[in-house]
Amino acid sequence: MDNLSLVAVAIALAMDAFAVALAAGAILHPLTFRPCFRLAFHFGLFQAMMPVLGWLAGLTVQAFVVSWSHWIAFALLVYIGGRMVHEALSAEDGAERTNDPSRGLTMVTLSVATSIDALAVGLTLAMLDVVIWVPSLVIGLVACGFTVLGLFLGTRIGRLWGRKVEVAGGVILIGIGLKILLSALFLDKAVAGIL
Repeated sequence: MDNLSLVAVAIALAMDAFAVALAAGAILHPLTFRPCFRLAFHFGLFQAMMPVLGWLAGLTVQAFVVSWSHWIAFALLVYIGGRMVHEALSAEDGAERTNDPSRGLTMVTLSVATSIDALAVGLTLAMLDVVIWVPSLVIGLVACGFTVLGLFLGTRIGRLWGRKVEVAGGVILIGIGLKILLSALFLDKAVAGIL
């Protein structure tokens, strides 16, 4: 895999992390070092680990991962996005936000949901006999950088538009989940039609 292709793949994989970080940044006021570090570190770590796991699994679990990964990502993103919308609409004005997306199960869920595509990339790289360590590192670092960028942009937008951005962030997460699901389903039908 050449360097340009690797960077293009890393940026494509980082787009989900960027969009989720944008939504998370909208509800983190003020954005301090710790939540920024936690999200960037975990999104980068999961993006780096998933290709390695996919590469190690190789062809043995490819059919299972490919057939279920879009459903898993869809369910996780719809759950978190729905929860964000619900909390934004049910919270009173001036009330303290209690949901910190950079902590606990929410952070792990978002990390898995945004990196599950990287698992399929690892499977693909295994089939192409590409050594995984450098691509994995590049994918993780790019995801980390895009997460930080998304958090800072999301915080600025959140200050301007308040709770509306939290609702929009939840809707964006649900939209990302739908995009992942629909693109996988239509791709499956297109492939089946060709065969």
